[in-house]
Amino acid sequence: MKTTHQRTVRIGLLGFGTVGQGVWKHIERNRRALELRLGASLEIVRIAVRDSGRKREVEVPSGIITTDTIAVAEDPSLDIVCELMGGTREALDLTERVLRRGKIVVTANKALICEHGDRLFTLARQAGGHYFYEASVAGGIPVIKTLREALVANRFSRIYGILNGTSNYILTRMEKEGLEFSTTLADARALGYVEADEALDLDGIDAAHKAVILAFLAHGRWVSLDDIIVEGIRDVTAEDILSARNLGYRIKLLAIISRDFQNERLVVRVHPALLPSNGIIAGVDGVYNGVSITGDVVGTTVLIGRGAGQDATSSSVISDIADAVFMLQGAPAPVISEEDDGVYRELAEGLSLGGPEDIKAQYYLRLHVADKPGVLAKVAGVLADFAVSIATVDQRAHLLEGTASLILTTHETDEKAMEQALGSLAAMSDLLQDKPVRFRVFDPGEG
Repeated sequence: MKTTHQRTVRIGLLGFGTVGQGVWKHIERNRRALELRLGASLEIVRIAVRDSGRKREVEVPSGIITTDTIAVAEDPSLDIVCELMGGTREALDLTERVLRRGKIVVTANKALICEHGDRLFTLARQAGGHYFYEASVAGGIPVIKTLREALVANRFSRIYGILNGTSNYILTRMEKEGLEFSTTLADARALGYVEADEALDLDGIDAAHKAVILAFLAHGRWVSLDDIIVEGIRDVTAEDILSARNLGYRIKLLAIISRDFQNERLVVRVHPALLPSNGIIAGVDGVYNGVSITGDVVGTTVLIGRGAGQDATSSSVISDIADAVFMLQGAPAPVISEEDDGVYRELAEGLSLGGPEDIKAQYYLRLHVADKPGVLAKVAGVLADFAVSIATVDQRAHLLEGTASLILTTHETDEKAMEQALGSLAAMSDLLQDKPVRFRVFDPGEG
């Protein structure tokens, strides 16, 4: 119930798909509690859509729907504009239009922030606007607020976790039901878990966008996807998952951000990894996300929750709307400001991006080889040439007659040596039937 002293905050939505409708639904459903907590009345007064005639799960007054996105972005009566349309081209133009007017933007668009975050934060700062983005990483998990506010006293040596629910759903089904990748992917598509551009989920790009945002928050440095390891789950087979289980591991798509403070090297990477089965993040299944944050003051903090979907993402969007409302009423802005800019520059001072030589791990290799004497010895010889030592060997007959699957794990080595060894193995066309498949073993205790 609105009281006479409450401020009315006028909100516009750019996009009214799954997340936008969730924001409307939950604001309406919880309006009284929200307005009591915020001390303000929330009114969504304009909604820009591509198709005004499309049937939606929530009903809104027809007079607030428009196909004119620019009119919503430049509406001077709006206090907050939520960019929930996705993509980067039109979303960038509209976001810039809002920020140039000194307004507040709330977004769930991780690709936009990853590719243009530096530019947008600078524009917001210069024009007096503000840019909120909690919903861009890990859905309903408040990982951005945790890094930016709750753990502000810490320097972060390691952040890692599962940041893509679709890939985690696929890997979980493959493990628990013994399914192959293609079968589980078809189910994920049917359930609507897979992005229209499937490469975002399956090739690690979505998780990498989120890792870039977290790396900036923790260390003040924007990194390009072209400069980091980004690999997806397409090469993971039921055989790999079974072999990993027999070795005491589970395979997860991990985003890993690690900083060596002594040498000031930052490594950001996204790839499938073997995690010890008894670890907390290894136990995060289905569409859930999990993030482990290690700080020098607090130690390790783990956050787990739904990483995607209407309710989880809209919850984070509404959380940002709430922060924006508090700011409009005089509270300090909990986003990157003029003062913060100096802090982030200082965080990144002297920090360089690490290369393959900075990644040290054990490795899991699957080789499809000719089933004949001396093959293992030749493979071991190639690995030894690059100082890669074999820890375990498991040879199995392959479905293709006259060939075998050779499953190896190595002792710790570095990424550069392993890349060189894989290059030499791939050139052994007389022995290898397919390209070698490599997954890294991730030790949560070492980063």
